Amino acid sequence: MNVFLWILQILLALVMLAAGGGKLAQPYEKTAESMVWAKSFSPGQVKTIAALEVLGALGLVLPAATGIATVLTPLAATGLAITMAGAALVHTRAKEWSHIAINAVLLVIAVVIAWGRFGPYAW
Repeated sequence: MNVFLWILQILLALVMLAAGGGKLAQPYEKTAESMVWAKSFSPGQVKTIAALEVLGALGLVLPAATGIATVLTPLAATGLAITMAGAALVHTRAKEWSHIAINAVLLVIAVVIAWGRFGPYAW
């Protein structure tokens, strides 16, 4: 189960790093063009969401890989689960139905990681 959780952690970290990094790397205007939901938020809010995604991605892997403050890994997973629940709500309001399934899958992955790392498979 530990290997399975590691695979989930790395997978979710890569997805969140790509999503957050992409939003951080490009200007707000370009993000708002390609992502309808971003128009409902200020540039600062979009950059904050992106930064939280990147920090969550780093929190999934680095503490566990270094053995330093390993409690941050399930906390990062919990934070990303909350982020994905919020994302699903935002996509629902924007009627972006195809995005909700992606958010749901990422939410489930984050919850499984949090459960495993807080519970029976903690370090």
